[in-house]
Amino acid sequence: MPKVAVLPGDGIGQEIVPEALKVLNTALKQSGMKFEFEEHLIGGSAIDLTGKALPDRTLQACLDADAVLLGAIGGPKWDSLPAKERPELGALLPLRKELNLYANIRPVKMIPSLLSASTLKEDVVKDVDLVVLRELTGGLYFGEKGRNDHPPAAYDVLVYTENEVKRIVELGFQTAQQRKKKLCSVDKANVLESSRFWREITNDIARNYPDVELTHMYVDNAAMQLVRNPAQFDVIVTENMFGDILTDLASMLGGSIGMLASASMSGKKGLYEPAHGSAPDIAGQNKANPLATILSAAMMLRYTFELNQEADNIEKAVIKVLDEGYRTADLAKPNEKTVGTKEMGDAVAAALSMEFGN
Repeated sequence: MPKVAVLPGDGIGQEIVPEALKVLNTALKQSGMKFEFEEHLIGGSAIDLTGKALPDRTLQACLDADAVLLGAIGGPKWDSLPAKERPELGALLPLRKELNLYANIRPVKMIPSLLSASTLKEDVVKDVDLVVLRELTGGLYFGEKGRNDHPPAAYDVLVYTENEVKRIVELGFQTAQQRKKKLCSVDKANVLESSRFWREITNDIARNYPDVELTHMYVDNAAMQLVRNPAQFDVIVTENMFGDILTDLASMLGGSIGMLASASMSGKKGLYEPAHGSAPDIAGQNKANPLATILSAAMMLRYTFELNQEADNIEKAVIKVLDEGYRTADLAKPNEKTVGTKEMGDAVAAALSMEFGN
């Protein structure tokens, strides 16, 4: 039986993950499949109960599972801890490293009924359909870090190996082959030696993919172009920190970061999570948008388990609910009626049952 490690985490993670499981179970019931879902602690909640952001039991469960479904971690409660003990550095980065999750995949596609939710003009975002691939285990986040006392200074070292660049860029080309055959590699090669190294390797790999149109773009220009003309992009591939920034920017093209699903992959194994954080300001208030987590669960069915029909059905159910006018607070116009986290999950599950039930 396929096994999924479930990590609700902190803040709104405790509210959005149950809604994703509700929808997943509806889809699996329709297909006659059964998954084993096993919940474990991670992040601040794990620190409170075990003293560690990533308990050994949780890590082993994730290593043993076929896939991991994560909610969100962190919050101001744990910000005073030493950096390496905080939820982000103490759990999320080590988990990515231990599972060798080198590729983060974030699709951004405009849903027509959410055109008015974007802060950009409708004619700018109406044709957006892109994917950002972010390298996830190298770069500044994993390089040597430290401080000097005389004189006072701090440093973070940016290192990329040839293999780290090759495997994410090759995935970028392969992804582009399955879409519109356009790949944009984002770097800062006019300043950074690591980016020049990245660009050289990308150009070498491009010779093996003559059917894909390759372009290069500096990260500052890419940020501007994502706002000016986002529809020009098909697949973007970039390094860790640039990808972290650009994917949050791209999330607003679709109306809200609450809509942005995410998969972090190593082969078929993946960690699936919404792109947003733990939002402690609204935690426990039934206000969070669960759709990014629900769409992340659909990505899990597609990428890890190859259940493409079930994934399609979940995505169609989400679109149907939005077409019918359901909105959480982050998607609503002023004075527009909103629904809560649980009600949105219920609506998607009901649409799934009604439209795609046996």
